Amino acid sequence: MKVCICKNVSDRQIREALDQGARTLRDVYRELGVGSECGKCICATREIIAEHPFLHLANEVIAA
Repeated sequence: MKVCICKNVSDRQIREALDQGARTLRDVYRELGVGSECGKCICATREIIAEHPFLHLANEVIAA
C-alpha cells in the first residue's frame, strides 16, 4: 500500500527501513523522504513504526 504519494513510498519500504535500523519518524524521513512534501503520510508512518516488532521487544527488555 502506498503511504507517501508524494515520494512514492510504500508501507513495505517503511518496514524495510525499520528492519534495517530506522527507529523514528525522523530516521524514516531521512532515508525515504516520507513527510517532506504535503505531510499527509505522517500519521500512517507513525502507526507503522508503532506496530513494528522492535518497539515491543524494547518494552519487554525495559520491563524485565
